[in-house]
Amino acid sequence: MSKLTIDIPPDFILGAAASAWQTEGWHGKKAGQDSYLDAWYQQDRHVWHNGYGPAVATDFINRYREDVALMKACGLTHYRTSINWSRFLLDYETAQVDEEYARYYDSLLDEMEASGIEPMLCLEHYELPAILLEKYGGWGSKKVVDLFVRYAEKVFARYAHRVKRWFVFNEPIVVQTRVYLDALRWPYQQSTAIWMQWNHHKNLATARVVALFRAGGWPGTIGTILNPEVTWPRSSAPHDRKAAEMYDLFYNRVFLDPAIKGEYPPALLQLLAQHQIRWEYSDEDLALIAAHRVDEVGLNLYYPHRVKAPSRAWHAQTPFHPSYYYEPFELPGRRMNPSRGWEIQPRIVADIARRMRDEYGNFPWFIAENGMGVENEARFRNAEGEIQDDYRIAFIAEHLYEALLARQAGINCQGYMLWAFTDNVSPMNAFKNRYGLIEIDLENQRQRRMKKSAHWFRQLRASRQLTLTLDDQPR
Repeated sequence: MSKLTIDIPPDFILGAAASAWQTEGWHGKKAGQDSYLDAWYQQDRHVWHNGYGPAVATDFINRYREDVALMKACGLTHYRTSINWSRFLLDYETAQVDEEYARYYDSLLDEMEASGIEPMLCLEHYELPAILLEKYGGWGSKKVVDLFVRYAEKVFARYAHRVKRWFVFNEPIVVQTRVYLDALRWPYQQSTAIWMQWNHHKNLATARVVALFRAGGWPGTIGTILNPEVTWPRSSAPHDRKAAEMYDLFYNRVFLDPAIKGEYPPALLQLLAQHQIRWEYSDEDLALIAAHRVDEVGLNLYYPHRVKAPSRAWHAQTPFHPSYYYEPFELPGRRMNPSRGWEIQPRIVADIARRMRDEYGNFPWFIAENGMGVENEARFRNAEGEIQDDYRIAFIAEHLYEALLARQAGINCQGYMLWAFTDNVSPMNAFKNRYGLIEIDLENQRQRRMKKSAHWFRQLRASRQLTLTLDDQPR
């Protein structure tokens, strides 16, 4: 075992994140303001763990003052959340603002400013209005891109003088991958062409919102938050390395390259054409993407994704899916989070850091999400009622350490943000796995309690030093 201490630079973010739909609840939501997630929950509530979903969530919309006080108590420097597009407007075509909901954000920003916590706002975190999915096919339609830009204009006009870090999307690849590529979530369709169309229109929307932000002359930065899965091949053999390259191309570079480099990887376009995946894009679209790249990216990092070369031929009657080129691989003996089924390997941070330096010109980035979800945390409660989540402290420390090493090496890593500030709802898993520094007690009117990790995080911020013990000695 080695005990190490490393300094945290004064400007290094130590924050946490959560989305609007996962925290706010439906209090005050008006007819016609359902998001995609709301509609899925209403259509398919039985697949959400124990029936919990976005209806009440953590009731942040009513308890934000209490929660901001807890953010301060935890030592957060920044807090990222989203504005719920489906609730911010009363009419998505005319972009008529719901003043009641907008005033809630006015008050939230007041509270955060008074507590010295810098807000970071995301314009879309799976909160596509359900009616736009029904009417236009969601992000499959360029009309929705137009409506999204109109919505963004209203948001910037209202808050851009107060918020200095903006993000267009959080994890823009996720919804269409779950719905249209893998058909795992409502409305359970399978079309690689629709999947790619959603990808493209979100890339286009990012460029158009970046252009809007800069044309408005608003202070601050405009970025996006992606979830690249650090992808490792089973072996160094060419066929396994090729499988990893293909996975990376379809799931990571499809958003990383347009956001940072302003273009799609040529190999991706060639493969889509080769497999006759029909999606619509124009030279004008590509020019917009090239001309309006983001200022920074947040990267959500949880676990490595391991793949190997396919072991079986593709069935001739099965439509093309990127898994044509890879199969998942599980490393025997890997360190695991048994609650979530995810491998624990902090080296993913070092890996993505080198990539951002070497492949993306040392572009500015930060860890926008990282955390450990654990089931049935009540078993770790001490006699005073506090959850002793030492496993979470260790997880954060190991990943933060890698980020700080990258920063010391001159890599442009600007901070670390934990998922999440409080326990909150996740798609389907609901409150099954808890991620928060703060416990949400569902049996007692969603009472808040600080976990051991919350006190540890506060000390981390106060000392601006990370001390950790690494299991790195042979024995």
